[in-house]
Amino acid sequence: MSRHTTFRFCVDPTVEQCDVLARHAGASRFAMNQCLRIVKTALTQRKTNPTFDVPWSGFDLINAFNAWKKTEEGGRMFSVNTTGDAQIVVTGLAWRREVCQQVFEEAAVDLGRGLKAWSESRSGKRKGKRVGFPRFMKKSGAVVSFRLRNKHSQGCRPLIRVGDNNRPRSITLPGVGAIGVHDDTRRLRRMIAKNRAKILFATITCHGGRWWVSLNVEAADLHTPRPDGDRGGWVGIDRGLSAFLVAATAGGTEVARITDAPRALASGLKRQRLLAKSLSRKQKGSANRRDVAARLRRHHHHVANMRRHFLHQVCNKLVKTHDRLVIEDLHVSGMLANRRLARAISDAGWAEFARLLGYKQAWRRGELVVADRWYPSSRLCPACGALRDDLALWGQTHHDPTTDPRTPKPKFPPLGLV
Repeated sequence: MSRHTTFRFCVDPTVEQCDVLARHAGASRFAMNQCLRIVKTALTQRKTNPTFDVPWSGFDLINAFNAWKKTEEGGRMFSVNTTGDAQIVVTGLAWRREVCQQVFEEAAVDLGRGLKAWSESRSGKRKGKRVGFPRFMKKSGAVVSFRLRNKHSQGCRPLIRVGDNNRPRSITLPGVGAIGVHDDTRRLRRMIAKNRAKILFATITCHGGRWWVSLNVEAADLHTPRPDGDRGGWVGIDRGLSAFLVAATAGGTEVARITDAPRALASGLKRQRLLAKSLSRKQKGSANRRDVAARLRRHHHHVANMRRHFLHQVCNKLVKTHDRLVIEDLHVSGMLANRRLARAISDAGWAEFARLLGYKQAWRRGELVVADRWYPSSRLCPACGALRDDLALWGQTHHDPTTDPRTPKPKFPPLGLV
């Protein structure tokens, strides 16, 4: 059974390689915008000619862009002879051979997916939040990224290679070359050497002033499942703020409790405020403002990495020790309306924790059940099944209201006892 996973590494390119990576990212943005411009032009022409063909899928957009980049609209120049006669020479995109052609194709495929999502959302075939029509990508503020495919002919080496030319910590990309990697690639190299993994795509992005490469890998039996007779009981997971996580079995035995969550945003809030104030004092367009903005971006990226690293550690520990997990369905977006707890809830990353736990449990062929959001777990007595309707926010477990000492007493005595 094949599975798909992603290996993410922080790369260390040279100054020349940084320019090449930025050129590829710009080519991807340019191809995306040009394909969208072709679609909008075709939609305008179809108003007068209903039979006019509009490129909509990724394959059609690739063909349309490849035909456009060789035309006069793609690029031209004037040639003047000795007699002074000028002649137009069609060159197309003069710089199209400076980047890998896969960048143009993958950008067209991404736009095709966006158009498909918009059409399905408009017709009601796609569930969830309504998807808008694709927009043009801006040069400033856009995500700097591009994607490459690992295609190769039979008997030839793949285009994307890890640890090539006796460089264990390196990744070879088409059109870029061998790039150094900060992280250890031993696990992926061993899987590829044993034919247990195959690299499909490589997505290169720039975050916080650093370049990252994400390798989409198709692996067979990435994790060995446990025997059916070795499965333990169900373990329920409760997320909170004072204690990030409390896990207990069906019998009430607590198996995990995490109270020392890093709180990445709260710990770095002081530095974030100082950088934000310093940025507001700088003149727009100045070099000092660009430097402070870069430091602020790196700080936000560091905070996100701290939170993500902690969530990965907790999820890995849970899925490796328990095969059957139950997690509650929290309305996180609704909880953010509480202005007193919104920052703490966002810093905890409850939604991201549920997402990570879901796909990691699926990798190990375990079971994950999402409890109903309206199930009265705290107000239900585990022994007799009685439902208590007057349970306050401080109540964590069910108690008899007549004997529970924590039941709030009336503030004033009844009128008959005055």
